[in-house]
Amino acid sequence: MPPADPKVLVVGTTADYIEWIRTCRPGQVLFLTDPGVRREADQPTPSPDEEILCDLADEPRVFEVLAHHLHERRMGLGGVACYDCESMALAARLAEEYRLPYPSVQAVNNCRDKYRSRMLWKEHHLDTPDARMIQSAGDAIQFFRETGGPCVLKPVSGSGSELIFRCDSEADCERYYRRIVHGLTQRLNHRLYQPFAEVGADILAEAYVGGEEYSCDFVLENNRVTLIRLTRKVLFPQDPFGTAKAYILSGVWPDAIDAGELERTLVRSAGALGIQRAVCMLDFIVHNGKMVLLEMAPRPGGDCLPSLVRQCYQVDVLQLVQDFSRRKPLVLNLPANPRPMVGLRLHAAREGTLVSLDARELRRDSRVQEIHLIRQPGHRIKRPPEDYDAWLLGHIIFVPDDDEVPDQCRDLCDKLAIKVA
Repeated sequence: MPPADPKVLVVGTTADYIEWIRTCRPGQVLFLTDPGVRREADQPTPSPDEEILCDLADEPRVFEVLAHHLHERRMGLGGVACYDCESMALAARLAEEYRLPYPSVQAVNNCRDKYRSRMLWKEHHLDTPDARMIQSAGDAIQFFRETGGPCVLKPVSGSGSELIFRCDSEADCERYYRRIVHGLTQRLNHRLYQPFAEVGADILAEAYVGGEEYSCDFVLENNRVTLIRLTRKVLFPQDPFGTAKAYILSGVWPDAIDAGELERTLVRSAGALGIQRAVCMLDFIVHNGKMVLLEMAPRPGGDCLPSLVRQCYQVDVLQLVQDFSRRKPLVLNLPANPRPMVGLRLHAAREGTLVSLDARELRRDSRVQEIHLIRQPGHRIKRPPEDYDAWLLGHIIFVPDDDEVPDQCRDLCDKLAIKVA
């Protein structure tokens, strides 16, 4: 019997992404999934042909189980895709093993190590916050004094806003350094926080840079960039520092940055980290008319962003990544004048056991285009800094009216009735 059509190997993603992809691409994808994801999933379980369950922290076992699966089922691989930061290094090693296109392990590590990213960008004369690795609260205080504060403390290998704190005083430096140390101790077995061998400390201090925050996805190939989306972040002061409450898509281009400058910066910033061909995301701040680079990864933006791009542009980023992994020609037909949309993340205001979620009032709101709830009654809600995932209840996509977007976000959040015991 001849081998089946080559599959795209999706390494270590979430259950909702798995259901999205297998619905759009039935029989075309092989998922390599950590058992913990499947245990907590409400979505249907894929067939054994579609999904391999394996402890993704045990890389030798992953290689063994995958090779056995492909041999037994006479499957081939035509591409490797990854949507999650903690799985990118594993995806890079698997791509290398099966001689498939994917950024190198070194490029992935350059992205995952925030200090190394900063140093490489500075070497290439790109704007990024001044930063230093620290090994004590005293180091944090010394950095605060030298830079004149405020400063930001964060894990060197984290992602998003997890365990990231703004320090406005020396007392903050002391308090938040210890909080990060405690948080990292609780996350010793989390693949997102595995230390880098060449780094002697796990915590980074960087100068605080103010300004509007943006995030973008782009395709880099043949030293050219194709922009997929540029979104402006909406942040609420009461949320943990750095938490994006919402993303606005379309009509948010920063006045100080022209298209040519953006494209050149994307090419240079990716190249500085060793990325030659990938679908990437970049977070940056516009400060005094310049792009200040914060974080890059060879994956598209996650959370509500793929849904926002699909609703606003009619583009499926998750499928685009798979086609790109197979070396298919890029076809990206973005609408000329799309109406602005907002992806709003829904968070629980307090901890406890979720009793019910009632979205009927949201469904009656004419602005709302999509409601995606990811929690069921019985879910245990925890809040940052203890847990940055368990307080997320889902997201909505809406078309804003003439009022201020932050005000509309607050209004719509209030329309989700949440009961917690």
